[in-house]
Amino acid sequence: MPFPYKTVLITGATSGIGLALAERMINSGVFVIAVGRRKDRLDALVKKHGSDKVAAEPFDISDLSALPNWVKHITTTYPTLDSILLNAGLQKTLLFTNPTTIDLAAHTTELTTNYLSPLNMIALFMPHLISLAPNPTSIIVVTSGLSVIPLPRCANYSASKAAAHSLVWSLRAQLTGPEAEHTKHIKVVEIMPPAVKTELHTIQPDLVEMGLGDIGMELNEFADFTWGELQNEEREEVWVDQQRGWKEVDGKRREVFEGSVKAFREMGLKF
Repeated sequence: MPFPYKTVLITGATSGIGLALAERMINSGVFVIAVGRRKDRLDALVKKHGSDKVAAEPFDISDLSALPNWVKHITTTYPTLDSILLNAGLQKTLLFTNPTTIDLAAHTTELTTNYLSPLNMIALFMPHLISLAPNPTSIIVVTSGLSVIPLPRCANYSASKAAAHSLVWSLRAQLTGPEAEHTKHIKVVEIMPPAVKTELHTIQPDLVEMGLGDIGMELNEFADFTWGELQNEEREEVWVDQQRGWKEVDGKRREVFEGSVKAFREMGLKF
């Protein structure tokens, strides 16, 4: 099944997974709105592929107060926008055993980038996506395998991704429920990467010092697999084979979740 969306906004599109998926979409004829803080990298992407295939939108998605006006600008400038891919993320080391190293401001930004910003963007883009019915639209959220099994070294990152993972489940349940005829054209997809060789790791001094700055799956291998999965009409979650055990654990949790959703609805609870 071909990827049905024609105009996709991608956050964190200046490097790593976001850039890799942006280039695969561009090469497949999708118009990409590339979002990131580093204007020079966005401009280079436009120069490489052409302004008829990609647009650069420099923006800091952690600036929550600026998001409403920015979203209005995006939907006005690109009225055909039919998919948002929320990929931008930060990962910081958090060691409670060494409290003097804890930078609470940095971890607040980490939480904002990984969870509060996607929450805000989903809410703010929702009226636009609803307005495109009955044409297919989508919300694609990049979380992490660490949303299911946390890594103690990056406790706040794991917790923020767990929050986003939980949000995605509830969002999907709401948009496909009996009260939601006006939103059933909005597909919700979650990408749950393992460790992937990106700047997420190489910019962390402690990982580099331990010789672990280059850990993970090769970026191109992951991006090729993920792009293939995104073209599968039935796919709601993207996991790689190496995460099979974590997927099984999460699958059991999802069965319980879906059973509880059904039970609450049978009790008359509306959502």
